[in-house]
Amino acid sequence: MSAIVQPPSFDQWLADARQRAHQPARQQRQPLVVAGHIVGSVAAGFFSKIGLQRLLDKRYQLLIGEHSGQAAWHLEVPTNATAQGTTATTFDAVTDALNTLAAALRDANLCGPWRNEQLAVTNPEGEQVGTVERGAVRVLGITTCAVHLVGLAPDGRMWVQKRAMTKPNNPGQWDTLMGGMISAADSLPQALARETWEEAGLQVDALSDVSHGGHVMFSRPSSEGGGAGFMVERIDWFRAVVPEGMAPNNQDGEVDEFALLPADEVRAQVAQGLFTLEAGLVIAGFLGG
Repeated sequence: MSAIVQPPSFDQWLADARQRAHQPARQQRQPLVVAGHIVGSVAAGFFSKIGLQRLLDKRYQLLIGEHSGQAAWHLEVPTNATAQGTTATTFDAVTDALNTLAAALRDANLCGPWRNEQLAVTNPEGEQVGTVERGAVRVLGITTCAVHLVGLAPDGRMWVQKRAMTKPNNPGQWDTLMGGMISAADSLPQALARETWEEAGLQVDALSDVSHGGHVMFSRPSSEGGGAGFMVERIDWFRAVVPEGMAPNNQDGEVDEFALLPADEVRAQVAQGLFTLEAGLVIAGFLGG
């Protein structure tokens, strides 16, 4: 008679999840420097797969050089660079240069799903120096920011969502009540409000006890760009109570269903791997793990 395989405990899952959240790159990566700022990193040899003429046509150059004693890619932006036919600020020029590079990667099938959404690009000090198309952030190793909401019923049960099967990442897995990327146009509170409405049809102002709970950091390889991507992300999470008689109702087609589950059941399903890694670690933070 074969032995009964016991499902992993939540603590076992959490230890493994924390390790999976911080993994080294599969291959050597080199810093990406734009207008003197380190903004990300790329796999060694990655840029040899794209044609650079498009960049040169815009008077941008992508060159291998040195930064702080190590090999680095430099996306050079002339001080008098133009964007859309007008004299550009450094911010505008960095944005145009990065998006020109992103388009070249897209045309070579070397980036993630194209979203027509701009995300902030920051230097190591956290200062925003430009923006770039969301589909290119992983292959360029650019740090992204996201927001999640742990939604509770007044009796302590937790609202969770099942991601639509059409989602490019983790389709069909369970997630927190809301989870989404922070676009360049949004502050953290604005992203919380926008994503909560789009994914759950709830107004943040109508919720009770809304508070910032903490954050989770990720740094791990990404499958985008033929496996040459690297995810660096900070997820800020909030908690709130959804008042009695109010229920989530998806607005953007990215959620298949919502469920209201006791905390113990959520914990068990997280341990079984039914939730995304990101959601599981946010929930662990909420539960005090």
